[in-house]
Amino acid sequence: MRRLLLFAFASLALLAAGCGGTTTASLSSSDVAVVGSDHVTKDQFESLMARAKKSYDAQKRAFPKAGSTEYEQLKGQAITFLVQRAEIQEQASQQGIDISNARVDQEIAKYKKQFYGGSDARYEKAVKQQGLTDEQAREEIRAQLVSQALFKKITSSVKVSDADIKAYYNSHKSQYGQPESRDVRHILVNSKKLADTIYSQLKSGGDFAALAKKYSKDPGSAAQGGKLTISRGQTVAPFDQKAFSLKTGELSPPVKTQYGWHIIQALSAVRKAKQTPFAKVKESIRQQLLQTKKNDAMSKWVDTTKKDFCKGKLSYGSGYKPLTDPCAALTTSTATTAATSAPAATTATASTSTTK
Repeated sequence: MRRLLLFAFASLALLAAGCGGTTTASLSSSDVAVVGSDHVTKDQFESLMARAKKSYDAQKRAFPKAGSTEYEQLKGQAITFLVQRAEIQEQASQQGIDISNARVDQEIAKYKKQFYGGSDARYEKAVKQQGLTDEQAREEIRAQLVSQALFKKITSSVKVSDADIKAYYNSHKSQYGQPESRDVRHILVNSKKLADTIYSQLKSGGDFAALAKKYSKDPGSAAQGGKLTISRGQTVAPFDQKAFSLKTGELSPPVKTQYGWHIIQALSAVRKAKQTPFAKVKESIRQQLLQTKKNDAMSKWVDTTKKDFCKGKLSYGSGYKPLTDPCAALTTSTATTAATSAPAATTATASTSTTK
């Protein structure tokens, strides 16, 4: 199941959120952590670690021994994953997001069609290979849908103006241009002596394509009789300069580059550089900028909620706190930011007071 990947941090990291309200649940002997009012159980943790072991086995890698540094790192990743997922679910509930069983069924049907040719048997086999029961697979899919819905809701007000798009196009024109180009053919050899011999044969009417196939060391063009299309500035300088200075049909004497000696012949006139019109790329730029803005908006939301998340609303069971504590990293980052920005903040306050 391609989307049910072990420890799917890429999809969840952006949504590694905080929770509202205070912790209302107490740790029990069956918990590895409590997130707000939700329990992250040892059963959930053991199930995830069992899936990790299956992944190691499939890759023919030795699973880390309990107590080793590698095991503790893997254990911390698993717990962090489960905690983040609980946080996401809580935030989603507060946002009024509820993924129905029918919606999960639709997504499973889509997976079966897209990845398994509509076969129930192939889908079920993939679920088992991941170390999942059918119900666990459904919950993984539900969690993915919750994450997607939360992202969509948090970023629903993000817009990109036409002015933003035009400004981006104007400042990145080189990305939307096509430099001068022309068709050429060449033969690449290692020694000048051989290059001179081939050049003499060509000047005497030798078959360029046959000589290229016999002698050229350029694997990309030799089989094509030496033919290739080049763009200005995209080949090594000596080759580029000579290739674009030739008249159509003209043959060059051997040219030395870092790759060896080239005999070049221009096959076409130089095609002028072109700029892709703004209208043709406007919508693709809009989508690119929109996704960037949405990611930025989500990151800001995450930063805000993390502060609340780390204020007594997460408790770990004994022996289950990750080696790398997300809250500790956040505290360090916050302290550094505060120290760095303090002079600016003081200046801003003084300025405001003077204005008043």
